[in-house]
Parts: sequence; structure tokens; C-alpha cells
Amino acid sequence: MLAVMSLTAREAALPAASLSSMPKLVLALSTLMAFGAMSTDMYLPALPALQEALHTTPARIQQTLSFFLVGFALAQLAWGPLGDRFGRRLPIMAGVGLFLVGTAGCALAGTAEQMLFWRLVQATGACAGPVLARAMVRDLYGREKSAQILSVLMLVMGVAPLVAPIIGGQVLLWWDWRGIFWVLLGFGLLALFAAFSLKETLPADKRAPLGLRGLTFTYLALLRDRRFLGYALTGGCFYGGIYTYLAGSPFAYIEYHHVPAAAYGLIFAVNICGMMAMNMVNSRLVTRFGTDTLFRAGIIGAALSGVVLAVNARLGLFGLAGLAAPLFVYVSMLGLIVANSVAGAMAAYPRKAGAASALLGTLHYGLGGVFSFMLGLLADGTPWPMGMLVGALGLAGLASALLLVRGAPGAAVG
Repeated sequence: MLAVMSLTAREAALPAASLSSMPKLVLALSTLMAFGAMSTDMYLPALPALQEALHTTPARIQQTLSFFLVGFALAQLAWGPLGDRFGRRLPIMAGVGLFLVGTAGCALAGTAEQMLFWRLVQATGACAGPVLARAMVRDLYGREKSAQILSVLMLVMGVAPLVAPIIGGQVLLWWDWRGIFWVLLGFGLLALFAAFSLKETLPADKRAPLGLRGLTFTYLALLRDRRFLGYALTGGCFYGGIYTYLAGSPFAYIEYHHVPAAAYGLIFAVNICGMMAMNMVNSRLVTRFGTDTLFRAGIIGAALSGVVLAVNARLGLFGLAGLAAPLFVYVSMLGLIVANSVAGAMAAYPRKAGAASALLGTLHYGLGGVFSFMLGLLADGTPWPMGMLVGALGLAGLASALLLVRGAPGAAVG
């Protein structure tokens, strides 16, 4: 049994209720952090059906994912500072409410343009949950403990991407694609209940004033921090590969390799199991080896598997297995990369946790949106564009980690 690191002085000073209620806190925060996965993964099996129903092209339908990611990324720049100014709970509940409106709009959309608009609204509200959930973890815990708690959160929330495409595939057996969004609306109501159950983690005397000048200074200071930027760009490149996979795999599996929509969800679930297993490994090892060691191991694994995927996709090696096996490794590395990069990046910013979390999320999901959109432009009916982008992004993430994070001192601006 691995020894767990002792609580820091800040953590030890927390009220006993905060520590004894950790399972409830983890469950509530996991629900809020699952918004992105539920909103992107549940409707993946329906992308070909959605294309047919809205009388549009595969590239246009893939844009429903990239539009969501762009909205999810950019809106975080507002929710993070709002959380630093007004506390975490109120902005979270406002965001969930906006998500519910956008999801209902998606369910009622009649054209591709309407779907794109409502996906933006949905994303604008959905991102409040993850960005402020990460900030709440930083409110309560120090660096290594934050990485451990984030790994546990991702382990629990791993159920979302595990079951989401399976649910989506099963809904399609009994309903049409609109039913997927009505089911997603039900998840939003569950998240609203979870938000009500949370206690505020940012006391009024620690809240930051909300002003454009101060906010601009904060974001510029974060971007000038070489170590923060390294973590953020590495995570962003990795997420770019993840969302390229999400946008490209339904067509590569279902259309190119003729995998049934319901079976696609099962293949997807195997990848999520790998991710959950690595999150479990990370939560056990991070206090022994530290965040940076496991972070580097993860990005090396992602880069190598991405290159193998690109080669297989280009040469058509091993058929479906030639795509599925390296993608399994790549997705599994999320368990080592994300929690450690977030904890490392936010460690120096305890009083600006909302803004730091927002900028991290913007770079992560923004690059995801850019490259999933690029995939739509490069799509040629084969898995090659997906494999090429995932491989290139894995190498770019490795370069960012080696050049910017290693040996770079972290800032300490609060």
C-alpha cells in the first residue's frame, strides 16, 4: 500500500466537515466536471444520422463538435474570474441553467445552422462546471494533493465518457437523435442538484475584484509564466488529439470500417477504461513520484502512440485494430497528463485559481476545437487525416513539455 502524503498546513486547517464529506464532494464535483464528456460523447453515435436528418455534409456535422469546443473554451475566460469575484456556487448554478436552455434548443433544432447556434449556447453554460470545480479543488488542497484529488475526480467522472456513447447508441435503437439531447437535459438537471449540494469554498474576504484591467494583467502574467504555459500547451496539444479522435472516429469506425453504431460505443468504452485505470495509477503514485515525473511519462506515451496511429492510418496496417490499439494507449495517457498538468500549472496561483483554471481550460478546449475543425477541412473519407493530426499533436505536446516545463521555475503571484 502506497503511503499518502501528509496534509499540508492549509489542508489540515480545513474544518473537519470538509474532510469527512469528501466522498460527497468528489461525487458532486465529478458530475460538474463531466459536462464536457457528456455533451460531446453521448451524441457521437448519432453523427451520421444527424447528417442525414439535417441534410448537410460530414464536415458541417463535425463542426457541431468544434463549435461546442470553441464555445466551451472561450466562455471559461469569463466564468473563471466570475468565480474569483462572486464565489464558486452561484456562477456554477448560472452556468448549469444556461446549459439546460442550450440543450433544449439542440433537441428542437431543425437545421444545421440552428444546431451550431444552440451548441454554442450549450457550451457557454457547460464550461462553468469544470472550470470552477477545478478551482474548488485548488481552494481546498495544495499541489500534490490537488493532483491526487483531480485523479480521483477523473476516475469517478470517467463513468461519463464510458457510458455516454453507449447510452447514445441505445437511445438510437428506440428513439431518434433528438432523444439523445433530451436525455442530456436530464443529466443537466442532475448536475443542478449537485451544484445546490455544494458548500462555498472561497470566503468573501479572499475574493478578487472584477475589472477588465486587472483581469488582463492576470491573464498576461499567466501567459508569461513559462512553466504555466508549458503545462497549458502540452495539455492543449493532447486535448487537440483527443477531440480530433472524437470527431474522426465515428466516421473512421462506423463508415470506413462498417462498425455498427451500438458497437462503436463499446469500443469507445474500452478506451475510457484505459483512461480510468491510468487515473487510478496516478492517484496512487503521484505522492511518491511527484506530478512532473508522471506528467512526462504520460506525454511520452501519447507521442509514441500518436506516431504509431499515424503510420497505421497512412499505410492501412492491421485494419481496425491498427487504429483501435494506438488510440487506446493515447486516450489512456489522459490519466497521467491532465490531472498532473492542471495541478502543476495552478500550484503557484492559489488566489487566482478561477482565472488560472479558466485560461488552462481555454487553451485545452480551444486547441481541441481548432483541430477538430481542421479535421473537417482535411476529411477525405479515410482515417489518415485523423491519424496524422493525432500523431502531430502528440509530438507537439512532447516538445512543449520538454522545452517549457522541465527546469522552468514557477511563478508565485497568488
